[in-house]
Amino acid sequence: MLDSNYSLRYIPKFEEDLSEIVDYIAFRLHNSVSAINLVKKIETAIIERLNSPLAFEPFQSNRKRKNPYYRIYVENFTVYYVVIHDVMEVRRVLYSGRNAGKIIR
Repeated sequence: MLDSNYSLRYIPKFEEDLSEIVDYIAFRLHNSVSAINLVKKIETAIIERLNSPLAFEPFQSNRKRKNPYYRIYVENFTVYYVVIHDVMEVRRVLYSGRNAGKIIR
């Protein structure tokens, strides 16, 4: 059974991250089709996760957090989100090769 009690919110930093990724793929790599496809895959993965955002292992961090981060893996990228009451708040999307522990503070 799907839990549809969660709403979705994107913070501006996620939008900045995604825009930088799309610009890099579309303009530096000259592959706009791949950029569009990646955005669709990320969007689909986020919407699917909205059904049960707390059913996954939290991201391990050295920092004590009121709301732990969770991850969604999409190709070579990782989407980071938190759950605050009934809101799944998407905060970052990063290339999986980056050191997320240093970036997510």
